[in-house]
Amino acid sequence: MSGARIAAGRGEANVATGVPLLDHLLTVFAAAGRFDLSLEIDPGEPAAEVDAAGVALGQAIAPLLRNGAHGSGVMLAAEALAMVAIEASGRALVVSNADLTGAGGLGTDIAARLLTALTETADVTLHVRLIEGENTDHALEAIFKALGVALSDALNS
Repeated sequence: MSGARIAAGRGEANVATGVPLLDHLLTVFAAAGRFDLSLEIDPGEPAAEVDAAGVALGQAIAPLLRNGAHGSGVMLAAEALAMVAIEASGRALVVSNADLTGAGGLGTDIAARLLTALTETADVTLHVRLIEGENTDHALEAIFKALGVALSDALNS
């Protein structure tokens, strides 16, 4: 059974999405946000697993954010630098300048798929800016680290 749980903690993650790259990125997300994450997704096609992970995260995040809560984070991974801002706006929206299609062997943008499902489920607005980054893996890590920091900031606002 698919599902996620986010709680205050030390940044520990127990993640099983079926997509190894996504498992890594969500582990980095939890560590950067310094919250504990438990996420398990039922097996399926990789794109469906990414969507299910986004929905599960959105369901876990939504009740934790008060209306109007907001946060931001800027993080790096090697040469990549990313900024993410989140607001519990009641409007599901992702605005991003990053196109990371093909990362992890998927014919889709793993970050865009996950973030779209998350925002639609949690009814939040996300702005993602990849400021610098040539290496796709580093760019994804920077984005997910920044997302973790932004979410942690929003949970504490």
